Amino acid sequence: MRAVVQDGYGSLDRLRLMEVARPEPGEDEVLVRVRASSVHPDVWHVVSGRPFVLRLLGSGLRRPGCPIPGTDLAGVVAATGRAVTRFRVGDDVFGESLRGFSWRNGGAWAEYAAAPEEGLAIKPANVTFEQAAAVPTAGYIVLVNLPAGWPLPGQRVLVNGAAGGVGAIVVQLAKAHDAHVTGVDHTRKLDLVCTLGADDVVDYTSTDVTQSGRRYDLIVDIPGDRPFAAYRRILTPEGKYVLIGHDHYGQAGRRWVGSLPRFARLGVLAMFSRHLRRSGPGRPSKSAAMETLRTHLEAGQLAPVVDRAFPLHEAGEAIRYLVGGQSLGRVMLTV
Repeated sequence: MRAVVQDGYGSLDRLRLMEVARPEPGEDEVLVRVRASSVHPDVWHVVSGRPFVLRLLGSGLRRPGCPIPGTDLAGVVAATGRAVTRFRVGDDVFGESLRGFSWRNGGAWAEYAAAPEEGLAIKPANVTFEQAAAVPTAGYIVLVNLPAGWPLPGQRVLVNGAAGGVGAIVVQLAKAHDAHVTGVDHTRKLDLVCTLGADDVVDYTSTDVTQSGRRYDLIVDIPGDRPFAAYRRILTPEGKYVLIGHDHYGQAGRRWVGSLPRFARLGVLAMFSRHLRRSGPGRPSKSAAMETLRTHLEAGQLAPVVDRAFPLHEAGEAIRYLVGGQSLGRVMLTV
């Protein structure tokens, strides 16, 4: 099969389209004939090898343990392992090729990819393969980070970075729960934020939302461009702050550990601040998260916007386009 292969960390020029052996699905895995895969920031991290700590967290010290990038996929089931019960050959599926939540390659940028059964769901007929493949990683990040049971109907939600992959899903899921949503992003992306369903928009190039005087029940901060103290003053007394964090492709965070020290500080503060403290059940399983995303896609409550799709042999250009920050919607690879 054809696959994008990464022989080391660093330059995007190291990505090559090559003929490699087709993977064999394990007992609990599904072999998917990939039709589309998303290009998202976590892929950039593993291709570039930054921050360096990701190499110690499972990616591989000198080169990626899995040489084929990509984690999100949508396609058609080509074969199943002996223990698989939920899928049959010929099913249209979407999901993640990784197990759990980790910083490493998942082999999705190829004509075929093996994915664990728990990481897949049936693709709804009302979305394209490209739209379905835009959802898994970003959607899983949203579902494992939102406080349990939030938002509630009528609550005021602020989404900083509302036009990005994660932000767009937060906006749409919050609206599906009848929350009042304010989306913050760049001037040129505000029309997209409105299309996603935001009730109000804020242009961060001209307005500091932390000085607005408005209060919010939930703040989801994707870029992390201001300290928690700035957002704390616009939270309601019982409001919650969630930092997703974005290293801006190496421009923010530390070279060795990225934004991990910031998350560590918030973890310590959470012992003293109700705005950071979590309650209720823990993070959903991967299978439960994918089923939740499938339900929202099928109901039309999630409508992924695709900006541009690149062919597999232009994977490096697709990452460059993503890093350039000009996309209005998701960047995809089609196979």
